Amino acid sequence: MRYFALFGNPVSHSISPRLHNSALQGLGQSGIYGRVLLEQGSDIIAKFRKYNLSGANITIPFKESALTLCDELDKIAADIGSINTLVNKNGKIKGYNTDAPGFMMAILEFGKIDKALILGAGGTAKALAYILSINGVDVEILNRSDKKSQFVNYKFHTHSSFTPSGYDLVINTTSAGLCKNELPCDEAILKDILGSSKFAFDVIYNRPTPFLNLAKDMGLKFKNGKDMLLYQAVLAFNLFYNNKFDELKITELMSKAFEL
Repeated sequence: MRYFALFGNPVSHSISPRLHNSALQGLGQSGIYGRVLLEQGSDIIAKFRKYNLSGANITIPFKESALTLCDELDKIAADIGSINTLVNKNGKIKGYNTDAPGFMMAILEFGKIDKALILGAGGTAKALAYILSINGVDVEILNRSDKKSQFVNYKFHTHSSFTPSGYDLVINTTSAGLCKNELPCDEAILKDILGSSKFAFDVIYNRPTPFLNLAKDMGLKFKNGKDMLLYQAVLAFNLFYNNKFDELKITELMSKAFEL
């Protein structure tokens, strides 16, 4: 029996266990995937070892704090500065980031993106900024507080010093809208942003967020984080098993879990 888990706070809303357990069952693997609510990120590795996990995923707000605790890092995860996947490699714990490639798979239907604005400056924002940038997209960051030092390769704005310049894609990576009816920034600013944009994407997947509702009302094509969640989970699951399974088969099994 192999054990896997999701670390984060909150985690009660997450359907990651449903996705991974569906894949485990469908592929005939002896394993179980659960949730672990953490109070502080420094406990991740200790909990990982305590529960004898073979692999784990990390959600907000611990994607950055876990980075320095790993024995090894995948190059992409190191470049991004954020991880969402842990794998036990012969006793050593290696960190990966599957958010970035999972996101790119999720936005394929939008077509060509030349310029993007990311709302938020956490671990997910780092992953998406990185993957968009290496795919030739001009990326800007907008956040309440000044974290410019963590995004030196991108144009960084705070709410008080921001003037929209027109974007193909606007992405909410904040937790605004996850549990409450909150917007990621002031409504007037957001309307100004969306008014000159084409597409909107919210990494939140479990409910219609005020951000996406506003984008819909303003006529933008939009997506929630369901497909990103799916694809990052597919990639993470295969990392747990040394990439020995067919991604299309994992995707098929996990997709069925959304219907449960």
